[in-house]
Amino acid sequence: MIPIRDENPTGSPPHITRFIIGVNVIVFFVIWLSDYVALWSGFEPPSLEVAVQKYGMIPFNIMNGKQLYTLFTSMFMHGGIIHLGGNILYLHIFGDNVEYAFGHGKFAFFYFLCGIVASITHILSITTTADLLIPTVGASGAISGVLGAYIILYPRARILTLVLIRFLYITRIPAVFFLGFWFIFQLLEGVLTLGLGVPSGVAYWAHIGGFIAGMVLGLTVRGRRKPRI
Repeated sequence: MIPIRDENPTGSPPHITRFIIGVNVIVFFVIWLSDYVALWSGFEPPSLEVAVQKYGMIPFNIMNGKQLYTLFTSMFMHGGIIHLGGNILYLHIFGDNVEYAFGHGKFAFFYFLCGIVASITHILSITTTADLLIPTVGASGAISGVLGAYIILYPRARILTLVLIRFLYITRIPAVFFLGFWFIFQLLEGVLTLGLGVPSGVAYWAHIGGFIAGMVLGLTVRGRRKPRI
């Protein structure tokens, strides 16, 4: 299932959401262009590898109190255009309403807090594995927090969704079902990677931790959500 848009108008422009999207896009293409230049000019290692090692979140370093700034910087780095595009799509669709509910300043704090909680959850899930040395990048954990808040604040909002079951079709799905299915999938995959030791290139427990953090924080504004204009 791929979300196209939600049918949930907001009352003010999502300035923070747009800013975060813009920074993610700029960072990605700056690194990509630098990597391209480094690769073709013969410099080793390519700048992408250098950037990931310097600004990606390496769990082992965090556990030892080193490079704590990467808990923040890793949220603006992505491993590829599909990784970036998927995150931007979800943040664009769900971020505006959550930002409106929290207010601009509090939403920024909420977003980064969810990202940090997501990173910590990921670290806790791999404490006894070699994955502690693998850098983690991406805004997925923070955006999972946005999804968690959305399911609490707007469970009945309709999500226009592209579905592939034998053939492609578009339908409207309530947010509680769309995001609920998304979370259950992350949870099942997370249990597989944790319990069976199945290797994965996806930080499922970061998604789980971010989503739960978003749900909890969403409850703090649910009762005082601003009326629509």
